[in-house]
Amino acid sequence: MRMIRLGILGSGTGSNMLALLEAIRAGNLKAEIVVVMSDVADAKILEHARNAGIAAEWIDCLGYANRFPEEAQRQTALRLLDAGVDLVCLAGFMRLIKPVFLSMYADRVLNIHPSLLPKFPGMKAWKQALEAGETEAGCTVHFVDAGMDTGPIILQAKVPVHADDDEHCLHQRIQQQEHLIYPQAVRLMAVRLGFPLWWWWITDQWADHR
Repeated sequence: MRMIRLGILGSGTGSNMLALLEAIRAGNLKAEIVVVMSDVADAKILEHARNAGIAAEWIDCLGYANRFPEEAQRQTALRLLDAGVDLVCLAGFMRLIKPVFLSMYADRVLNIHPSLLPKFPGMKAWKQALEAGETEAGCTVHFVDAGMDTGPIILQAKVPVHADDDEHCLHQRIQQQEHLIYPQAVRLMAVRLGFPLWWWWITDQWADHR
């Protein structure tokens, strides 16, 4: 039985893509990243993908600085389908996904967000948490819908906010938890999409005894 095929969309450094790749290489996630796409032509995530021998492609957003126009969304989803992608994982992708894309990947698009949703959707959620005087922050893996960080929650991890935290320190601790729970969420989705638990067990046993 083949492994679940992942397509990654990102706009920045790609630390969560690297966390998924590391989980795959360590044998903790039975998956394959088949394509990484970015709306930023020189994004670090594309460089990381190329270095790992993964197809790395730029998304042409037709000149829009922030919008993700419908035609670009359609072409991106078609490219993912053409690559045989089963599950789309957003990893710091900074444009909103809309129904034209979601209709082609219904309930198969995940995002990881640096807050305990529904608190603090949107940009720099860790900064929002600090400014609000929160004693606890964290991260959330959720299904993507047409809103901003509004889809159903899959997994969350909590991080304490220390009295001496600045934005950088808190964000770093949140990212450490992101890198743990994103592979877990993908594993849950693999089972949901028909990659049964018995296959995971047999594969692990074979790896332990070869």
